[in-house]
Amino acid sequence: MEASGSAMELSPEEERILIRDITIAAESLAKEGDTFFLISQRWWQHWLDYVNQDMTSSSVNGSSSYGAHHHDSASSSAKRPSAIDNSDLIYDATSKVSNVEIELHDTLVEGRDYILLPQQIWEKLHGWYGGGPTLPRKAINTGLSQTDLAIEVYPLRLRLTLMPKEERAIIRISKKETVGELHKKACEVFDLTLDQVCIWDYYGEQKHALMDNMDKTLDDANIQMDQDILVEVFTDRNGTADGGCTTPLQENGYTEKYSTSKLQFGVLTKPIFGFPNAIQCLVHTPEFARYFREDYRQEINWQNPLGMVGELALAFGELLRKLWAPGRTPVSPRPFKTKLARFAPQFSGNNQHDSQELLAFLLDGLHEDLNRVKHKPYIKSKDTDGRPDEEVADEYWANHIARNDSIIVDVCQGQYKSTLVCPVCGKVSVTFDPFMYLSLPLQSASTRTMTVIVFTTDGNALPTTCTVNVPKHGRCRDLIQALSNACSLKNREKLLLAEIRGHMINQLLEDPQILLSTVKDDDRLVAYKIPNVVKNTIYLQFVHRREVGPGNITSSVAWEFYGIPLLASISRDESVTGAAIHEILQRMLAPMLGSEELQPLSMSDSSINAASHSHQDRANKACLDSDESQLKDQELNCQLESTHKMHLQLVDETNAQVDLSSVENPIMMPGSSTLVLFINWSKEDRKRYDTHHFENHPEVFKYVPAPKRTRGEPLSLYACLDAFLREEPLVPEDMWYCPRCKEQRQASKKLDLWRLPEVLVIHLKRFSFSRSTKHKLETFVNFPIHDLDLTNYVAHKKGSQRQIYELYALSNHYGSMASGHYTAHIKLLDEIRWYNFDDSHISPINEEDVKSAAAYVLFYRRTKGGDASTSIGAESYANKNHRVAANEPQDLWEDYAV
Repeated sequence: MEASGSAMELSPEEERILIRDITIAAESLAKEGDTFFLISQRWWQHWLDYVNQDMTSSSVNGSSSYGAHHHDSASSSAKRPSAIDNSDLIYDATSKVSNVEIELHDTLVEGRDYILLPQQIWEKLHGWYGGGPTLPRKAINTGLSQTDLAIEVYPLRLRLTLMPKEERAIIRISKKETVGELHKKACEVFDLTLDQVCIWDYYGEQKHALMDNMDKTLDDANIQMDQDILVEVFTDRNGTADGGCTTPLQENGYTEKYSTSKLQFGVLTKPIFGFPNAIQCLVHTPEFARYFREDYRQEINWQNPLGMVGELALAFGELLRKLWAPGRTPVSPRPFKTKLARFAPQFSGNNQHDSQELLAFLLDGLHEDLNRVKHKPYIKSKDTDGRPDEEVADEYWANHIARNDSIIVDVCQGQYKSTLVCPVCGKVSVTFDPFMYLSLPLQSASTRTMTVIVFTTDGNALPTTCTVNVPKHGRCRDLIQALSNACSLKNREKLLLAEIRGHMINQLLEDPQILLSTVKDDDRLVAYKIPNVVKNTIYLQFVHRREVGPGNITSSVAWEFYGIPLLASISRDESVTGAAIHEILQRMLAPMLGSEELQPLSMSDSSINAASHSHQDRANKACLDSDESQLKDQELNCQLESTHKMHLQLVDETNAQVDLSSVENPIMMPGSSTLVLFINWSKEDRKRYDTHHFENHPEVFKYVPAPKRTRGEPLSLYACLDAFLREEPLVPEDMWYCPRCKEQRQASKKLDLWRLPEVLVIHLKRFSFSRSTKHKLETFVNFPIHDLDLTNYVAHKKGSQRQIYELYALSNHYGSMASGHYTAHIKLLDEIRWYNFDDSHISPINEEDVKSAAAYVLFYRRTKGGDASTSIGAESYANKNHRVAANEPQDLWEDYAV
C-alpha cells in the first residue's frame, strides 16, 4: 500500500502539529477497550526525524509524550519515510498470513523495538504512508482502579487438546475474556457445539479444575500464558453425547514421585522453569526465613501504589511457612507463581523464565509491599557544592531511607558512587545511588566484530566479505575506516554503507557520526565502493527479482525479490538513457559472468573461492586488490557490447514500472536521491551468471559459542568486578544531559562501591541479546566460596575492618535459553554442608563441586568479621523492634535441624 496523495500536501511541520494535537486528546480520553497499534521503533524514529528536522531538541521534547523519543539524529536533510514497515516485529514465517495469525517476536520491548499508538494516530499515519502489517492491541483494566490501564501486547496463547481424539490447536485470547468466550472459541476451532464439550484447566497436562463458571474471566481463573486447556467431549459407552464430563482421578493432579532422602527442609515440586531454584536461595537466606516466620503482616503496606497491595508478600510468606513447617512435605509453587504472574505477566505460562529477572522483580515487589514508609516525602536533591563524599553519601542514603525502609533494604541493598564526566566541557557529576544486586559482565571486550559484504561498481572485482574489529562504542566512521583498510580503498573511491532489509536498501548510513550501537547483530550491511568525485549524486539501486512462474520474459510470469541489491552513483546533471543504465549494470555484473560467456573477465580461482570461505578466512582474504583484476577500458567496453542485455524495469515516482529495454530518450531523474530499478532474472539469465555472490548475505555478527575455559585458565570473579567498575562511555540509550552544555552527551561513567549490604547478590551476565534471540556464555568463572574480600573495592575507607563475604547459595543454569534447566546449590549452615536442589530431588554434594560453568546468581553473606560501619542500615537487622523475640532461638538453623 503506497502513500496517499493527501500526505504529499502536508509539510513535515503540519504532520507534526496534527499528530501532536491528536495525541493530547487521545491520552486524556483513553479507556478500557480502546485499540492501540504497534509500530516499529525504527520507522517511528525515522518519522520523528523527518517532522522535527527544523526544530531544536528542546521544542521537540516539549511537544508530546511521543516526541520525547526524538534524538539528535534529526537533521535538515531528513527524508520523508517510506511505507510503514513492521516486519521486524513479527516472525517471518507468519508475515504473509492474515493478521489473526501474525505472531510477534517474544522478546519485544516497548520503546526499544516498538511504540504503541492510539487508534486515531495510527489511522492518520497509515492513511498517509500505508504499509504494515497492522498490529492492533486492546487496552485492558489491571483491576486496581478504572484508570489503571495496560495494553495487552501479548494476549494469552493457549494450547487446546481435544479428547478423546487427541487433536491439538493453539489460540490467542485476552486474559480479560470470559471462560464462556474460551468455551466458544474451542468449539469453533474443533467444529463442535457448546453442549458437546466441557473444558478443563489442564495445567501440567493433568486435570486441575473444571472451568464451568462461564462468567469468570481467564485472569480470575488463573489461566497463564502457554497453558494447556483440555477440551473434553461428552460421550457414553456407545460414543454418543451423554451430557456430562468425567471427574479427575486426582483433583490437584500432583502424582509424581519425589526424592526426600532424610532431609526435613522444604522442597518445591512440579518444577516451574526458573522458580524453584531462585526461591530456594531466598527461603534459605536466614534473615528472610526468620522474618517471614514471624508476624510480618503488621508491616504490610496495604496502600502503596507501587506495591501489590500486600498480595505478593502474603503469597511469598505463605510459601516460606509451608516450606519450613514441621514434618515438611513437597510443596507446589503454583499458587505463588499464579499470584506473581497476576502482577508480572512476563512470568506467566510454562515457558522458561530467567531466574535473575524473577529475583529482581520479587525483591523489588516484596520491598514495596513491606515498605514501612506509608507516605513518601518529596525530597529535592542538593548540589554537592564541593562537600566531602562521606557527607553527600550519607545525605543521599538518609533521603533514600526516608522513602524506602523494609526488610529488603535492611538485608540486600547497598550504595554506589556514580561519577559522570562530560566529554565536551569536563563537567563532573557525582551521585550516590542504591543497588539491590550486582550484574557483572563475563567479558570486558572494548571492540566489536562486524561482518560486511563489499561490492564494487566498476566491474573490477567480485563481492567480498570483510570481517573487521571496531570500537564497541564507535561510530560509522570507524567501521568505514576499518573496511577501507581491509579492502585497500583507493584515493578515487569511497565506501557507502547501507542496511539491507527485505532484499532492498532500508537506509543509507551516510552520516559518519551514526553510533554503531544502533546496528544490531542480526542486521545485514553492505559497503558499496563508489567514485568520490561525482557531483550532485544520485544513486541507482538495482533490486533483484527472480522468475518463479512459468513462461518467458514476454509472457505473464511471477517475480519475487531476492539477493543483495547493487548500487551505482551517477551525476544528476548528466543525461542518462536506458542504454547507459544497461551498460552500468553489465559492468557491475561482468565479474559474475560465466567463463563460456566472457572468459577474459573471469576472476582467478582463489578470488572466486574466497566468497565461500568462513568469515575469518574471508576476513584474511578480504577485498582483493582491484589492480590484480583490472581490465583495460577499451577491452571491457568491447566485451560488454557483445553481452546479453538484462530485463530492466525502472520504478518512477508514481511507482509505475517502466521497461528500459527500448528506452533511448534521457530518463527523468527523481526528486529523491535514489532511483530504483528491478533486474528481472529469468531462469536462463541465472544460468548465464554466477549469482550466488549476491544471494547469501551474512549477519553483522553471527554468534559462535566461545570455547570453554579450562580450570587452568578461569575468569576470576574479581576480574568481572573490575570490568563492571571500569570507566567507560554511556550507551547511546542512556545519554546524559550536561547541565553546563545544556545538551545530551555521551558522558563517561565510573562506578564505585560505597556501602555493602549484609547479603550481597551477584548476577553473572551469561546472556547476550540481539533483536530476536538470546545467546548464552558458557564461561567458567572462578568465584570464592570462602573469604570474598571486597575491602579494596569499597570507596568509603572509614571502616577499619575488612569486607569479607561467604557464599551460602547459588542458582545454576544448564543448557541453552531454549532448553535450559535450573538447579540450586544451598549450604545448610547448621550442618556446614552443601546440597543440590534439582526440582524435587535433593542430594548432598562436595564443596569442590559447587563451582561450575553453570553458576548464574551467587548469594553471599557478610561474615562476623565484616565491618558494620560500611553496611547500609542506620541500625542493624537484629536491633529493629519488630525482630526476633527474646525467647526465639539464637541460631535460626537450630529450629530447622534434621
